[in-house]
Amino acid sequence: MSVRYSKKFVKQYEKTDTKIRKAFEKRLKIFLKNHSNPQLRNHPLKGELSGYRSINITGDWRALYSEIKEKENETTIIFEAIGRHSQLYK
Repeated sequence: MSVRYSKKFVKQYEKTDTKIRKAFEKRLKIFLKNHSNPQLRNHPLKGELSGYRSINITGDWRALYSEIKEKENETTIIFEAIGRHSQLYK
């Protein structure tokens, strides 16, 4: 599994507080070991955001990502957005 970041994600990430950045880095390590870990509350999104998945960063912060199956056993994860629940799910 490889991980990439969209331009939008990078811009949003750079604007976040250091505390949120550190929380994301911790959650990313958990995600890379086991994307189904209950701490992440990883789930698919519906409606306009169908095709994306969400992981929990803190109580209110989320990171949205998409998956691309490159080959049989190879998946690329693209983090698309990071923000507060109310910002992402308008």
